[in-house]
Amino acid sequence: MIEATAISHRYRADRWIFRDVSLQLEPGEVLAVLGPNARGKTTMIKCLAGLLTPTSGTVRHTGTVGYVPQSHSAAVNYPVLEMVLMGRARHVGVFSTPTRTDRDLAADALGRVGLDHLAERPFTRLSGGERQMVLIARALASGCGTLVLDEPASALDLRNQGRVLAVLDSLASEGMSIVMTTHHPDHALRVAGRTMLVVDPDDIRVGDTTALLTGDTLSELYGLPISTLDVAIGGRDERVVVPDFGVGTTAGAR
Repeated sequence: MIEATAISHRYRADRWIFRDVSLQLEPGEVLAVLGPNARGKTTMIKCLAGLLTPTSGTVRHTGTVGYVPQSHSAAVNYPVLEMVLMGRARHVGVFSTPTRTDRDLAADALGRVGLDHLAERPFTRLSGGERQMVLIARALASGCGTLVLDEPASALDLRNQGRVLAVLDSLASEGMSIVMTTHHPDHALRVAGRTMLVVDPDDIRVGDTTALLTGDTLSELYGLPISTLDVAIGGRDERVVVPDFGVGTTAGAR
């Protein structure tokens, strides 16, 4: 669905964001992109999505790509279904209006994320988690085969993080390819078969998520002690990530 060959990008002549990255994303595969702030994760996925042209190298897509930004503030208080219908823009002529088919596809996309009951509610009256789901539905309405998301669970509470991950996992099981940035290694472990670690411009690591996300690797990536533990959750063994923030033992008593 996405094939990147030796892509590199820079905004200034003396500073590369990343160099010589190659990967292939297959149908139904989820790739998580992890790294500290300001290491170029968003630039990376924008290049993969076709929103930015890399300085060198090539990116090829099979089918269309839907992009979901990290945050969104609507200038006009559109109803939810109208927000999702905007995803059909590429299929509607410049002087045309959406057809019944466009509206049906938008309604179907809203149903896939479980928010069809909110179709008429103003977008600004939704919770953060509901807004994120609407933006995912808008991308799905475009008919994309690949979904690229920038921190889809950012600023969401635990319940809504779980809802977003469950939707992404379900979409992948239906054959959709997904690329997402995240600051939560646990999220990558839950839904991503492969992970990309953006360590520095010349050190971009891509591999099996479970093999790559070890305590030693994560400690190196984020610059603080991190351990991983295998625990039983819901009758299955899951790896969890435990960072050592260096907070005193009395902090939790306050």
